[in-house]
Amino acid sequence: MSHTLTLDAMRGTAATLAPHIHTTPVAPLGGPNLDRLLDSSTQVLMKLELFQKTGTFKARGALNVAMQLTPEQRARGITAVSAGNHAIAAAFAAKAVGVSAKVVVQASANPQRLAVARSYGAEIVLAEDGAAAFAEMERIMADEGRAMIHPFEGIYTSLGTATLGLELAAQAPELDAVVVAIGGGGLASGVSAAIKTVLPRCQVYGVEPEGANVMSLSFAKGEPVRMNPPPSTIADSLAPPMTLPVAYGLCRRYLDDLVTVSDDDICRAMAVQFRDGKLAVEPAAATALAAVLGPLRERLQGKRVGIIICGANIDSATFGTLLARGERALA
Repeated sequence: MSHTLTLDAMRGTAATLAPHIHTTPVAPLGGPNLDRLLDSSTQVLMKLELFQKTGTFKARGALNVAMQLTPEQRARGITAVSAGNHAIAAAFAAKAVGVSAKVVVQASANPQRLAVARSYGAEIVLAEDGAAAFAEMERIMADEGRAMIHPFEGIYTSLGTATLGLELAAQAPELDAVVVAIGGGGLASGVSAAIKTVLPRCQVYGVEPEGANVMSLSFAKGEPVRMNPPPSTIADSLAPPMTLPVAYGLCRRYLDDLVTVSDDDICRAMAVQFRDGKLAVEPAAATALAAVLGPLRERLQGKRVGIIICGANIDSATFGTLLARGERALA
């Protein structure tokens, strides 16, 4: 299949998922901290996907993939690999379609995310790191015949996240730009495809943590790559070890540009979203704002900008530590 998503396919997916997910709201971001850091002519609108079922956008793609399972696959159940958020989404999707789930999670994953995944009925298997987690998932697939719900790769995953882009385009049709975080590209591929299809003049920017810039490296090489050394960032849900053809191809086709931000930038954006937006988000969900306040600031001056607030599955202790780091940067 070519690396493109048709409007009919995106709309069909939206209709299929609609009974099972939330249409998340859009709200403006404003306040004294944002005013101090951003030109007053720039308007920021937040797509509040942290209010999605499971707490992140990943419910959309995982459920869309689960709905494609054959009767034989349903009988064997599903598996997945995750830093935490996709574990929750895969467990949610499995429960929604009535199948069992065995999910491999990196040992460093946030405990709050593991608890939520278990609450949906998933069996959790811990692995030392990302590479070991993928290897364990492949073993489970071979030994138990389980179908994989990939954390970011696949046309049905991207069609699922495209429904978020369709919603945003309908809710805020006058946007000049959309900024979206990138890990493996599952979110950015679908969102950018939908926005560029429905609002072709709207610019779409992808943002990566500096320590997990695998999509930028892939763009530079012209093909999917694996990071060596492995990624390192506080935004653990944006730190896959590699890119893969479908998500990479869609991002390459639909994104206008890629930028990177530091972990300190992300913490500062978390503090702004907490102080001005009253939102307690995980690092990945502050990455888009970090780019608006940093490398994209001049390019977006005077623009109406949409940012994807992609998730908020974080424990209070970790959030408090990162918030304090961000508030120091704001001082």
